[in-house]
This record gives sequence, structure tokens and C-alpha cells, in this order.
Amino acid sequence: QVQLVESGGGLVQPGGSLRLSCAASGFTFNFSLRAMRWYRQAPGKERELVAAISNVEGSTNYADFVKGRFTISRDNARKTVSLQMNSLKAEDTAVYYCNLDYYKYGVANAGLVTAWGQGTQVTVSS
Repeated sequence: QVQLVESGGGLVQPGGSLRLSCAASGFTFNFSLRAMRWYRQAPGKERELVAAISNVEGSTNYADFVKGRFTISRDNARKTVSLQMNSLKAEDTAVYYCNLDYYKYGVANAGLVTAWGQGTQVTVSS
């Protein structure tokens, strides 16, 4: 079973930085990685897309509220996606989730699958 494990969350002061990482494992079948993303969900709010990176040329997209502050990157060989977060604000406080699409080959249930991590807490407070 494919699992995504996030790390790097924690408590940071406003203006500080954190780097989140997400590692995927459990690929016991032929597969190809597709888009990878970071979402976040603050208390009482809906989950929202923060950043995405494609598997083709690594093109990236960012939500307006993080543009210029956050950077998403991926390492296909290691099956990881990272999020460098700079100039953090109190409103960035949330649980951050990684998400990736992959395509399964050569099995009865072949097709596109989306997997989610369990989330990591980021708290920005003085």
C-alpha cells in the first residue's frame, strides 16, 4: 500500500522559515509519478491548495497567498516532494498535507490514483 509521510512541521515565529518534506513508499507495482502537491487546512476552514509541481519539466503553480514566499520541489528518484516556506505569517498556521498522483501499470486495477499524507502541523506564532 502506498504511503506518504510528511515531516518538518513545527512551531516558528513570524518571519521565520520551515521546510516540509514528504516521502512516498510502498510501490510494489509498476508505476509512474504524476503531479505532486501541498495542501493545507486551518481550523474551521476548508482544505486549500498551496502549491503544485508537475512531472513534466517540473512546472509549478502557487496559490496567490504564498507566491514569492513558498517554493515547491520534487525528487522523482527518491519519490519526495518538499515545500520551502519563508517569511511565514500567523495566517499560514495549518495542518499541511502532501498529495500525489501516480499511475499504476500491469495490475488488475491499473489507472490513476491519488494518495494523501497524514498531515503535519505548522504553527506560526510569537
